[in-house]
Amino acid sequence: MSKFVLSEINIYPIKSLGGISLQTAKLEESGLQYDRRWMLIDEEGIFITQRKHFELALLQVNIADGKLSVSHKKLPAQNISFSLDEDTGEQISVVIWNDTAVGTEVNTEVSDWFSDFLKFKVKLVKMPVAEKRMVDPRYASNNEVVSFADGYPCLIIGQSSLDGLNEKLENPIKMDRFRPNFVFIGGEPHIEDSFKAFYIGEILFSAVKPCARCVLITIDQQTGEKGQEPLRTLAGYRTINKKILFGQNLLHQYSGIINVGDELRIVDWRIED
Repeated sequence: MSKFVLSEINIYPIKSLGGISLQTAKLEESGLQYDRRWMLIDEEGIFITQRKHFELALLQVNIADGKLSVSHKKLPAQNISFSLDEDTGEQISVVIWNDTAVGTEVNTEVSDWFSDFLKFKVKLVKMPVAEKRMVDPRYASNNEVVSFADGYPCLIIGQSSLDGLNEKLENPIKMDRFRPNFVFIGGEPHIEDSFKAFYIGEILFSAVKPCARCVLITIDQQTGEKGQEPLRTLAGYRTINKKILFGQNLLHQYSGIINVGDELRIVDWRIED
């Protein structure tokens, strides 16, 4: 039996902006600390992502000394920062897919900076600590909650899954197209599809739903340019029930610390029908 070892931990503090690679991370109730705790919304309160605004890929996020900073990957002088604790306190109703949640604007200066970048009016909102956005009850087992992520607290992908895809592509791509929280080495491509329950360190995870992929994975995260790959190639061998699947959405029990190098210990395998 192959050994599975955690090789990457990634967080994406502002939904749909650049991620941060970590060696160690704290897992909280709604996901990794700081992951998708901020989000851009339009004037109707609807979430904004790279799906329509490819240029968001050019904004890199960093966290240091109690501050979150955002800078343009190609124009680093174009940047802004704010305290991790900062918000106006005014609650705003926000919409993520079919969910309605609550956010609080960070401040008008930060919102104006993003509005100037996107060329239309937006606000940057933060999820209040007390906010409880529920995971889809069809897949939840214990009233789990999620941040501003699309639907689940964490996403995992095997490195071999990307390696297998890249063997089929004329121009290999990076894992950042898929925006996983966890990447592991070991096993054949898409072995994560067979995971049902497993530990990373001392934290128990359950793989509850394959991740359906969209146009976002066709956006180069270094240039902000959109192409046809890898969606076109994936459609040829990863389409199930008319959805293109890559990676597994996770739920977890308990909180704790996770480190790169931790072993994934599989305690239950999914049995195919």
